Amino acid sequence: MGNVLGISCFYHDSAAAIVINGKIEAAAQEERFTRIKHTSEFPEQAIRYCLEHTGLQLHELDAVVFYDKPLLKFERLLETYYAFAPRGIVSFLKAMPVWINDKLFLKNKIRKHLSAIGGIGTKQPKLLFSEHHLSHAASAFYPSNFESAAILTIDGVGEWTTASIAKGENSGISILKEMKFPHSVGLLYSAFTYYLGFKVNSGEYKMMGLAPYGNAEAVETKQYISTIKSHLVSIKNDGSIYLHQAFFNYATGLQMVNEKKWQTLFGFKRRIPESELLPHHCNLALAIQTVTEEIVLKMATEAKRLTGSDYLCMAGGVALNCVANGKLKSSGLFKEIFIQPAAGDAGAALGAAMAATHLYFNTARHINSMQADAMQGSYLGPDFSDKEIEQMAKKMKAVYKHCETFSELTATTSALIANGKVVGWFQDRMEFGPRSLGNRSILADAQHSDMQKKLNMKVKQREGFRPFAPAVLEEDREAFFELSSPSPYMLLTGYVKPTRRVPLPIDVTEQGMWDKLYCERSDIPAVTHLDFSARVQTVSKTTNPKFWELLNAYKVISGKGLLINTSFNVRGEPPVCNPDDAYRCFMATEIDYLVIGNYLFKKEEQPAISADIQLSKVLVATD
Repeated sequence: MGNVLGISCFYHDSAAAIVINGKIEAAAQEERFTRIKHTSEFPEQAIRYCLEHTGLQLHELDAVVFYDKPLLKFERLLETYYAFAPRGIVSFLKAMPVWINDKLFLKNKIRKHLSAIGGIGTKQPKLLFSEHHLSHAASAFYPSNFESAAILTIDGVGEWTTASIAKGENSGISILKEMKFPHSVGLLYSAFTYYLGFKVNSGEYKMMGLAPYGNAEAVETKQYISTIKSHLVSIKNDGSIYLHQAFFNYATGLQMVNEKKWQTLFGFKRRIPESELLPHHCNLALAIQTVTEEIVLKMATEAKRLTGSDYLCMAGGVALNCVANGKLKSSGLFKEIFIQPAAGDAGAALGAAMAATHLYFNTARHINSMQADAMQGSYLGPDFSDKEIEQMAKKMKAVYKHCETFSELTATTSALIANGKVVGWFQDRMEFGPRSLGNRSILADAQHSDMQKKLNMKVKQREGFRPFAPAVLEEDREAFFELSSPSPYMLLTGYVKPTRRVPLPIDVTEQGMWDKLYCERSDIPAVTHLDFSARVQTVSKTTNPKFWELLNAYKVISGKGLLINTSFNVRGEPPVCNPDDAYRCFMATEIDYLVIGNYLFKKEEQPAISADIQLSKVLVATD
């Protein structure tokens, strides 16, 4: 039994993935097709892509697997409202009609959506439901190259579970320990995301990026950490936590926290979204980041104790916290760590498919010792032919140059970047997961001290404090960063080597946020955060030869095989999927050049873009 489709939807980050005889063949997030960021809708277009890529029709599938169990989730909802009654009556009355009329009959709803896609015929594929954290665990363990490993999953909440420790052994997974709702590391972190004025379920990485602007030595920061631990969360030695619910409203309310009580605790009101970021906001972000790192390290230590394993696999939304991951890696607790690159709910679609493949259909697991993992660089989305690129150019009346060889293209592109130009880079299959890893990327020179400001304000159209990640040749990793292993999925933070750093001003802790932001910190200033950290992507010649060749061509010119790599999108939009998306984004921003395949587009040569093909959300983006 070999053809399994996994889906996740109806909460956030809908996605689909197909696994055939244990091999990951295709995976994509629905947002990339609908252009609605973090969409919760049924992943119809993602499923269509997966089927088209594999040449399968729905009736040829052995199973369709949903990533969690809605009846268990409904049980948790009812028991929570009962436990907190009479609190939450407004939320209860709002939630119940949705569940009774819709989510309780999810099996029928899924079959209806599948029928709309077509190709079911007389044979209905099995419809299975995997538990949420099992889906996360499977997404991390099965693609890893470990025969045996500890598995740690941490997120907001699934059905009841908010974190789990498991052991993977060959084709099996055994759950050893679970933490239950309402006590949740993910919800704790999201509560601070909300209080600091960012959007829950998407703004957590902004808060992580804000934390280094805080002052770890400040009395205020230390007091915030003490307050968090004494009033909001009790942390046990095994990493389990107890959240004091009098300060939170997420269990039955319509917002994350009790704002009046938090204002009393921290001495300031909830930050209004888009308002000025002040030192106390930065210090509070640093405080919760510090507490989260402590919890994650304790959970990982407990996973080590329970399993005795030298290897760790991680998934769940909190596993996208690359700063915590970097500190866990540098602790030396495990020899190797594999983190699912699509660690959030999108990746749970893949995990559901893999859990059914190995646990339900008993398909043997095959490990390729020649590969680091089975994710294929996470390049699992659609690609586009030269014909399709030319069709886009004709429709847009776009002017382009076609390079006869890829080496000609990389030589030209690397020279442009070295001269300070910003390039949209579009090659081969789209990435699966939240990070652009060199196939749907915006690239620029990390040596330009003003490039961070230029990219944030004029290209990405987002908050100016946001850091950028470096993509570096895998073999040059140790020349730039204190990072003991490759980081192909941009999920580990490492520190810029001391020999490359520029001493910070003596009074840096007293400076305002924007003064801190624009002080030079290293010889690669555009990717060096205030604490000298960087969210690193190492690029392998084997996994992504085209991106590697570009970095190498840039190294020939500049002496450094390293570039800024940020996702090819603007604020409020998901990363681009197809050539049309790429051209629209190129024309709506101050990107100087666009590369799609071997085609090079220069901004100055393009005709004015018509209103009907402009980006849909650039002017109204709020996230």
